[in-house]
Amino acid sequence: MSRHRNVRGYNYDEDFEDDDMYGQSVDDDYCISPATAAQFIYSRQEKQAPNVEPVEEEEDEDGEVPMSPTTSHNLDPLNQAKLYSCLDQMRAVLGDAVPDSVLTQAAMRCSFDPQKALDAVLSEDTKPDAVTRSTNEEMTSIPRANQEKAPLPQRTNQEALAAPRPEKAKGRDVSQNKLDAEVVPKVARMTVSGKKQTMGFDVPSTGENGVVTTPVRRGGNPEDITGTPVPEATPKRPETPSKGSAGGEEHPAAPTPGRTPGKARQQINVKAELEKRQGGKPLLNLVVIGHVDAGKSTLMGHLLYLLGNVNKRTMHKYEQESKKAGKASFAYAWVLDETGEERDRGVTMDVGVTKFETASKVVTLMDAPGHKDFIPNMITGAAQADVAVLVVDASRGEFEAGFEAGGQTREHGLLVRSLGVTQLAVAVNKMDQVKWQQERFQEILSKLGNFLKQAGFKESDVFFIPTSGLSGENLATRSSVPQLTSWYSGPCLLEQIDAFKPPQRSVDKPFRLCVSDVFKDQGSGFCVTGKIEAGYIQAGERILAMPPNETCTVKGITLHDEPLDWAAAGDHVSLTVTGMDIIKINVGCVFCDPKEPIRVCSRFRARILLFNIEVPITQGFPVLLHYQTVSEPATIRKLISVLHKSSGEVLKKKPKCLGKGMNAIVEIQTQRPVALELYKDYKELGRFMLRYVGSTIAAGVVTEIKE
Repeated sequence: MSRHRNVRGYNYDEDFEDDDMYGQSVDDDYCISPATAAQFIYSRQEKQAPNVEPVEEEEDEDGEVPMSPTTSHNLDPLNQAKLYSCLDQMRAVLGDAVPDSVLTQAAMRCSFDPQKALDAVLSEDTKPDAVTRSTNEEMTSIPRANQEKAPLPQRTNQEALAAPRPEKAKGRDVSQNKLDAEVVPKVARMTVSGKKQTMGFDVPSTGENGVVTTPVRRGGNPEDITGTPVPEATPKRPETPSKGSAGGEEHPAAPTPGRTPGKARQQINVKAELEKRQGGKPLLNLVVIGHVDAGKSTLMGHLLYLLGNVNKRTMHKYEQESKKAGKASFAYAWVLDETGEERDRGVTMDVGVTKFETASKVVTLMDAPGHKDFIPNMITGAAQADVAVLVVDASRGEFEAGFEAGGQTREHGLLVRSLGVTQLAVAVNKMDQVKWQQERFQEILSKLGNFLKQAGFKESDVFFIPTSGLSGENLATRSSVPQLTSWYSGPCLLEQIDAFKPPQRSVDKPFRLCVSDVFKDQGSGFCVTGKIEAGYIQAGERILAMPPNETCTVKGITLHDEPLDWAAAGDHVSLTVTGMDIIKINVGCVFCDPKEPIRVCSRFRARILLFNIEVPITQGFPVLLHYQTVSEPATIRKLISVLHKSSGEVLKKKPKCLGKGMNAIVEIQTQRPVALELYKDYKELGRFMLRYVGSTIAAGVVTEIKE
């Protein structure tokens, strides 16, 4: 009880002798300025209106850009706060390169819209008249535009302005807009298109009767307002998983809740719907491969910029950041190399996926790593591709380093051919460094052409294009450099990609999807991404995951960040699934139709073709099996027979060992069960690669599945 007596008999007056003010600690007097204290700390003595001075001081601190007196006096408090917010965002992108007066004028002209103001500043030389004309129209309709398109924080500000305490409302307005300025770039990506984009959460105002007219929407403005799809759909834009926000042509007519009638209807319509989707443009999966430092990411990053998929503001930011990091020539590569580690090291490590459109195709682009340490990632990308672009460095010594023993040009060429890619465009990059010499181009063409023919490519399916990724010559449009046009009159890289023939999709076969990534998303369930190899899927259907042998329900389907009701073979989709534990799913699992599941085994027979190997293969040889997105340790259990390369006749039964270049039937055992299909049933799911100590030793196809 002594402790309680001490507490009971404690004299509290000694601790609080000097604390005369209610709610204010003595120590806090030394940490904050009097102005801040007067604004934020409640005092019983002052029940009148709050002090005016601190608000003015805070405004000056927040608006880092000095304003001209005429501007600040002519604007009402709401528009002035919008101007400060807009200037903050513009200054974050442009730095000190542009004078304050120019930024202020651009912000005023564009109704305080940071996207439009930035585009106007960056492209002032090219189209000043158009900007002025559109501004005059917009300036006349500021009140109406504010009423219709103001996001949630600004609506709050308008209601606050109507309150009887103007100065307090003004202070709240400034802080709210500052908060809005920090949040907006993360929520909505800004595009160069001339379309007006609403930023943040577009919440409609409810009238006196409380009737809401439009639903809450995250991200850019709804596509169904304009009717025409945006050509440059920005990747990774946050969208709600509501199925209604995709374009009208993306949905089948069948409603998703009634699954049985919807599915019956879908079986009839799936091909017609596929043709209708994307405005009749077929889908093409393209992988970019080549030796490390051949310029793959720079080449494709510059192509995306020329096509308008990357806006000027973002590109300007990448140029500034890469200069600061001392890697000015890497600016275009940063479009596809998004992680900090890839940018620091200057090499691609994982497969970057994005999308662009040509005149007649919708292309899913996969930028594969070229470094030999990341070949497993490259195999994952190549296994999901229909066509490939092989990038080679034309510089003296660099092409030879990539092509000779130890270089990745040969290995990448063999890998994509073994994984089923038949059409190949060879982009001879960095031709500006050899002054566009025809002799150098012909030398590379003859060396590489012979090798690719031996690898199994037809001459009619291989195309050589001279390019320069850094200067952008011969990428999106045909080059006008006289040194090149004097001897080359063929297509540019984009025209060649557009000329590729899309493969036949296995839409009629049972559903199969190989998981390439698993992640937890907001809300219930989790997301899996991957390419649909066969069949199609609708939201609301139940699917089976193998090898875990667990069923789950598809809650939502997303293709290129657009929610859909269905997706078919060839699509790179993200599925939101529920009714299953995320721990049981890992990369390499296969989702399939529960009525016709994929077979799971740990022993199978396969026909393999051996590459240039140093050690002969014997019974019990350890290998690493690469199959779609799976990387699984395995052992060659039996050598069954050696076959003739072209005819397939059995030359020798039960050989003791296998040497380089041989074609053989072997039995392979994996450590853990894998989900496989026979090559004759599903060509896409019947191919695999074998690697040993960092090099690819064989490619094969599954001929028989053992239990």
